[in-house]
Amino acid sequence: SRKYLFFPSCDYRSCWVCFATDEDDRTAEWVRPCRCRGSTKWVHQTCLQRWVDEKQRGNSTARVACPQCNAEYLIVFPKLGPVVYVLDLADRLISKACPFAAAGIMVGSIYWTAVTYGAVTVMQVVGHKEGLDVMERADPLFLLIGLPTIPVMLILGKMIRWEDYVLRLWRKYSNKLQILNSIFPGIGCPVPRIPAEANPLADHVSATRILCGALVFPTIATIVGKLMFSSVNSNLQRTILGGIAFVAIKGAFKVYFKQQQYLRQAHRKILNYPEQEGA
Repeated sequence: SRKYLFFPSCDYRSCWVCFATDEDDRTAEWVRPCRCRGSTKWVHQTCLQRWVDEKQRGNSTARVACPQCNAEYLIVFPKLGPVVYVLDLADRLISKACPFAAAGIMVGSIYWTAVTYGAVTVMQVVGHKEGLDVMERADPLFLLIGLPTIPVMLILGKMIRWEDYVLRLWRKYSNKLQILNSIFPGIGCPVPRIPAEANPLADHVSATRILCGALVFPTIATIVGKLMFSSVNSNLQRTILGGIAFVAIKGAFKVYFKQQQYLRQAHRKILNYPEQEGA
């Protein structure tokens, strides 16, 4: 007996989503939306609609392509009425304008926050009445430009890590600075190795500390000035002296603390792995 092989004809259709054929459902609407060849080029309209919905995830304007030939599907919507067309156009314009509006509002909020902070800092450093008099006599344009630069300059000043430069000089000339070594014991002793130090600006915690420390600095300088230089009559001079004293005292403690951490890292040791009994 002779065996015959059956090949599907050109009209044979099989949905690549649900794998149904013409024989399974003769009332289904078929579509060939891409460049694929053979029977896999066919797909049910309803199956393809569900698949497109899954890909678009609620965004009806998102483009969808065939997963095999990468041809983009041509999606056509029914015509809209005049009212719906105007509403749809307004919705698209609002969607495109909202990111720029939000960015503008954010920048404006930051700017006016910086202006307010600068004005409060001037009144805090100079004095409430003196600060108001200075700002009233100043040019408004100068205030709009100068006041927001106050927090910016404070942050930039806080980013200057002068303590690190002092530490490098200290470690380099520690043998010649025996007097300082007697004040801070162990800070200039030789180390068996040079430990690796992390970049402080790479940590988000350090970034937030720099921001908070810079913005709180005028208040701290004012408090230290009142405590240590109460005999000075000028609020501005008292605040400047308090800021200098605070920076110097804090820097000295920070240098000592970082050097001790440096020494701990340099003298650390790795122990042998403990052997288990009976092994």
